[in-house]
Amino acid sequence: MTTRRQFLTGAIAVGFSLTADPAYAQQMRSTGRIRVTAAGAPVTASESWLVLTGDTITLYSGKVDLGTGIRTALTQIMVEELRLGVADVDYVEGDTLLCVGQGVTAGSKSVQNGGIQLRHAAATAFHELRRRAGVYFGVEPTRLRAERGTFRLDRRTVRYSQLLAAEVAVLPLNDQEPLMAPADYAVVGRPEPRVDLPAKLQATYQYLVDVSLPGMLHGRVVRPSGRNSRDPVVGDVDRARAIEGFVDVVQRGGFIGVVATSEWAAARAAAPATGITVSWTPGPKLIPQADLPVALRDPANHYRTVVERDADLEPLFAAGPIIVDAQYFTPFHMHGAMGPSVAVADVRDAVDPVTGIQATIWSSTQNVTELRGVIALLLGLDQTKVRVIYTEASGCYGHNGADDCAADAALLSQATRQPVRVQWTRQNEHGWEPLGGAQAHDMKGAVGPGGITAWSHRFYALPATRRPSRTNAGTLLPGELTGLLPAPLPASSINSSGRNAPIVYAFPQRVEARLVKSFQTTGPGSADPSSPLTYLLPRTSALRSLGGFSNSFANESFFDELAHAAGHDPLELRIVSLPDPRAAAVCEALRSAWRSRPAGGNGIGAGVAFQQYEVENAYVAAYVEVRVDMITGQVRVTRVVVAHDCGLIINPDGLRNQIEGNVVQGVSRTLTEEVKYVDDRITSVVWQSSQFNPGPQYDVLRFNEVPAIETILINHVDQPALGAGEPAIGPMPGAIGNAVFAATGKRIRTLPLTPERVLTNLRI
Repeated sequence: MTTRRQFLTGAIAVGFSLTADPAYAQQMRSTGRIRVTAAGAPVTASESWLVLTGDTITLYSGKVDLGTGIRTALTQIMVEELRLGVADVDYVEGDTLLCVGQGVTAGSKSVQNGGIQLRHAAATAFHELRRRAGVYFGVEPTRLRAERGTFRLDRRTVRYSQLLAAEVAVLPLNDQEPLMAPADYAVVGRPEPRVDLPAKLQATYQYLVDVSLPGMLHGRVVRPSGRNSRDPVVGDVDRARAIEGFVDVVQRGGFIGVVATSEWAAARAAAPATGITVSWTPGPKLIPQADLPVALRDPANHYRTVVERDADLEPLFAAGPIIVDAQYFTPFHMHGAMGPSVAVADVRDAVDPVTGIQATIWSSTQNVTELRGVIALLLGLDQTKVRVIYTEASGCYGHNGADDCAADAALLSQATRQPVRVQWTRQNEHGWEPLGGAQAHDMKGAVGPGGITAWSHRFYALPATRRPSRTNAGTLLPGELTGLLPAPLPASSINSSGRNAPIVYAFPQRVEARLVKSFQTTGPGSADPSSPLTYLLPRTSALRSLGGFSNSFANESFFDELAHAAGHDPLELRIVSLPDPRAAAVCEALRSAWRSRPAGGNGIGAGVAFQQYEVENAYVAAYVEVRVDMITGQVRVTRVVVAHDCGLIINPDGLRNQIEGNVVQGVSRTLTEEVKYVDDRITSVVWQSSQFNPGPQYDVLRFNEVPAIETILINHVDQPALGAGEPAIGPMPGAIGNAVFAATGKRIRTLPLTPERVLTNLRI
């Protein structure tokens, strides 16, 4: 079998241009390979969708596998369209030199959007193969039947490999080629084993931490004493110079790092007790954590108001027999990856004459294209000279420290002109990764015997998308430290901190967002950062479901409040309030569990919640049972049932894995997770407090606390495949909160549901 880079002369290449630089092509031929450019790209480009040769199928995906199993699902989609059955596929992902850009891998869009692109690429290749087979048999291609790599005409056959040996064809992806009918699927819909697991289980899988280059150095960045600390002064360097393996100190404004020949030497050189010393001028403090529910609502901290739904509710509230008001709050959350961020950068003095690349970055980023652009800005290079190669690391489920770590490595490598590997510590990761933002909610509703008649939701939220941008190097933490300002705060909350703030129930609603400043701006209504950059609140960005987690907690808890206020069954009221039959169906799928639920009280209860992800995609309903220790206040989720409709199911096992992961993280964020900070620094920087790390720990769900999880999968083979990476987390906090209410008779409107908070509410 050929390697990922070896393309035989007899091939079909989909998504390529016919033009190529002759000298470049000749050099590739001399090594037994042909590389062609992507359609519409410059002659030196090399991006591909799919390459077939007599020996190898190579799939090129701009969407990356963050540990979610999409590599398997995308492969199933491709081989299905090629009529290959289960096939051995060579897979290249997230390489800006080789893969067509498909944007960020986020928002549950890999299968939903990326899958259809690969399906069209495979269909383009298949129809070229069928054309060749028609020529081979001398008949119309439509007369041929294909299966498992062979075309048949009566008893005569020809294998794909024979057809591929005939000629080279370079085809632009044609999204008008007919696709296989869902009724004919043989691979899609089957529980195929994940292709990445054997190597992972055998400990032979090559993760990002395993990347090693000749002459590679190791780097550590010396972080400021707080978010707003500035004007660093490097003091004693002699101790660092005395460390065996020490190479240099790198400073670029407030960005300070050390490089050494080993990880241990770099760690010692960066530590104030054994290496260099750096003093910082303290800056302003953040808004105190205890003040967050009030501060988020304070107009002085807002920069924009966005009305997402604008029904006239005053007459409805005036006519409503029962009016209910409630306020909800959720804290800052971390990604809390099991392994801290790591990256490797190789920045050279000159451009490689063959590839045109001067800087190569190995990163677990969610967006190789934007990272390439922003690293280019940071290094002062044209982005065509930067190559980013996605390499799997710890799962992130959002914008964690991976991009910042990659920029750390890039700056250190540029300074030393050698490859540099940077691995953050746990304290780096917890203390400096972008966070999921705190949110507050003001709810008001009217309900009567016929159901809910009016619904108002005003939420107060920080930006939920501050990802790296190819147009602004200040969107990276190292860019900020060099003195660059981040991009202006986003002008809209839609599908960001406002994700799933609107509801899909059939009653009038008004949804209003008050967008909160994360840093000082140039004026009261301005979104532009002032200089020097001064944070008011911790830096936030995308965490799984963005604002959807908090918004759905408020929505589904408040729906439950209204149902109980008017004596409605919470599940049945949801069903009759949902006009979309698919939405109602996932709730109806929970009727069996709901009707056999515990009676409630004495610390035992059950709750339900519903969400249509992004109000237009997958449908999810969750049933949860809890036990609440009425003496200690400890909440334990004992059973979860999830009904899930994401249209066409590609791989039911992979889908269940995604649902279960959503449930576990949803339970964890509901019961235990909360970022702690003091002054202008994060203090919850370890998993578990100890004599060496006496500060607060960042609590997450333990393995022995994971509940029993059941899934009900609703498959629609006639509908598009929708993403499943995020939808199931949305109903979890509401369902758990509603179950705690059923168990205790007390409504807790603030997360997490810690024993202390539960006990406080029980005593009221």
